[in-house]
Amino acid sequence: MKDRLIEKMYEHTKQPYQKYFKKNKPWDIDKTTLLTYPAESLGFGLGTFLTKNQFDIQPKLEDHDIIHVLTNTGISVREEIGMQYYLLGNGKKSLYLFLVISSGTLFYPKQMNYFIQQYKRGQQALPFYYLDFSKMLHTPIQSIQKTFNI
Repeated sequence: MKDRLIEKMYEHTKQPYQKYFKKNKPWDIDKTTLLTYPAESLGFGLGTFLTKNQFDIQPKLEDHDIIHVLTNTGISVREEIGMQYYLLGNGKKSLYLFLVISSGTLFYPKQMNYFIQQYKRGQQALPFYYLDFSKMLHTPIQSIQKTFNI
């Protein structure tokens, strides 16, 4: 029940967030093209993640799925909230991040240990949330993870 409520909140806020807050341009690439990249590359990893989860690229929100790939984070509500804690630990600050963390903490207080663990993981990594991942799609995932201690 809580998961459905959180998912509905996300669906209702996603489009205004894309339209009014995300100033970046959508990537000019599709899932099929990503799957033609070298197997160890970030692009292929993203294409695989999207295919495995039956997702399509969300314009202006591509970085979100890249963070899933780099941090090896799943897509459950708990994991999505945990990923935002990770990003907070990594130095990211945004209205949307704080809304997810606030609502997630309120709805899932028993998951606080997991959230704190994710926050600490984010602190251990060098800041990477701000990178232009669209220019890194040919870069091996492990190279990025090693460079930024992800």
